[in-house]
Amino acid sequence: MRIDIFTLFPEMFPMVLENSIVGRARRRGFLQVCCHQLRDFSPDRRGRVDDTVFGGGKGMLLTAEPFARGLDALCEHLGYMPYIVYLSPRGRVLDQQKARELSALPGLALLCGHYEGVDQRVLEEYGVEEISIGDYVLTGGELPAMILTDAVSRMLPGVLSEEACFEEESHYKGLLEYPQYTRPVVWRGREVPPVLLSGHHGNIEKWRREQSILVTQQNRPDLYEAYSKNLH
Repeated sequence: MRIDIFTLFPEMFPMVLENSIVGRARRRGFLQVCCHQLRDFSPDRRGRVDDTVFGGGKGMLLTAEPFARGLDALCEHLGYMPYIVYLSPRGRVLDQQKARELSALPGLALLCGHYEGVDQRVLEEYGVEEISIGDYVLTGGELPAMILTDAVSRMLPGVLSEEACFEEESHYKGLLEYPQYTRPVVWRGREVPPVLLSGHHGNIEKWRREQSILVTQQNRPDLYEAYSKNLH
């Protein structure tokens, strides 16, 4: 899979993209990530990419043409147009299902907004999907782009050593992950649940399932409600 990121701040990405799971996926050839400086596609010789907002209001808006030129150049280079996502607080909130859907695509182009966002016309022209990472506002789309890249890359075949590594994680099957423990057996008077030391795999699996349901009920009743509906 290939992910292309259009941003005003490509220097923000190397530490995230070169380390941990994303870095390993890139080194093993499962993932290619390319960051593009948006100013390189500006029609302005000074590299300007923003302007004032029609209708008034504070702040500047990213113009359509730099993104369009970048996407057109990318399409010409690849021989196809990748699926385009604009990281936006007004988009659909990223969840595990969406990460799974995106991971099945051959390529993604991520548009990082800044200031007051981007001219609506470029989103309409290229059929861009808007995706949010939560109901709050950030300075720009760079951090959301990193999060989306991480969430998608770990779903790619071969990236994790075993499919079970992500199948048992929070959100994968609609429930939050059960509590986990390691040595020592007793820490500051708190003991590991005896069932986890029993060696009885059936009982352990049953306990983990019950704990996942309990944690989801307590921490995310909205997720539990959706999970319950899917059971019927």
